[in-house]
Amino acid sequence: MIGKSGHSKSRGPASTGATHTAAPASVPMAPSEAPRSEPRLRLNLRQLEVFVATARAGSTRAGADRVARSQSAASAALAELEGVVAVQLFDRVGRRLVLNENGRALLPRAQALLDEAAQLEALFGSEHAAALRVAASFTIGEYLLPELVSTWTREHPASQVQLRIGNTSEVVEAVAGFDVDVGFIEGPQTHPELVVRPWLADELVIVAAPGHPLAGRVATRRQLAEAAWVLREYGSGTRQVVDAWLTQNLPRVQVGFELGSTEAIKRAVASGRWLGCLSRHAVAQSLADGRLVALQTRLPGLTRRLAMVLHRDKRLGRATTEFIRHCGGEPGAGEAR
Repeated sequence: MIGKSGHSKSRGPASTGATHTAAPASVPMAPSEAPRSEPRLRLNLRQLEVFVATARAGSTRAGADRVARSQSAASAALAELEGVVAVQLFDRVGRRLVLNENGRALLPRAQALLDEAAQLEALFGSEHAAALRVAASFTIGEYLLPELVSTWTREHPASQVQLRIGNTSEVVEAVAGFDVDVGFIEGPQTHPELVVRPWLADELVIVAAPGHPLAGRVATRRQLAEAAWVLREYGSGTRQVVDAWLTQNLPRVQVGFELGSTEAIKRAVASGRWLGCLSRHAVAQSLADGRLVALQTRLPGLTRRLAMVLHRDKRLGRATTEFIRHCGGEPGAGEAR
């Protein structure tokens, strides 16, 4: 029989001549055969949140303010993150923190993880749904997107839209910096980190007050060159296109002053002295109510292509993908599946 010790006990001399062998004792498991525990994940969303906020703000103090944390907590989170990835993510330039090549490589992936986390929070309640972040240049943001956003929110009442309006350069920088999910621009600007997709066609027209000397007649190149113009500021997509068109077709352009608002230009032109060149979308109502008139000229027509801009490294969420389609665009690579 088998005793408690696990060894065989002899019953006395064997009559058959057979020998009894001891049962093998249990053998300890070799270290290589021991159960392996899963590696512990040391990176967390709080660290990435502070990292992204600091990358955008340029300092731990400003980054901490963005995520409602103390500066010491933000600094600790950054130190922990750099310890986890075992590389420095920022170069210290004076009091500013500037992303180095490691930080630039991490930024789009960190932002994508934070976006995914926000979507997870929104799965089980509309009150937690993350807002769509959209940036648009002035003409698009003031005259084209409001109606599209209105119909979107009516069809998707749980989906908020945060619309930022600036000039084309500002929109490009916002998309490149992951401050917004999608941008809409008027100018031909490009950026190495962005994908620019054609969107809508837009006609630009020369406008004047009804009492302007050139109103009601066909203006010649010489008359247009001698007239005084009020145009958008440098950095505006409209200004880029108009400058290229006017300098190509007129011997000179006399710019009286520049304004950073389409509405301000319309008011200046309506005062009687100036000519302007704006999107037909922007002046449609003013032409209809007679405050402005479109000049007839011998210049070739001016049509531009409005565009949608996306970050090439950003994975679009489902709501952003659907919003882009709602606006008549195609999300392309990086869309949610």
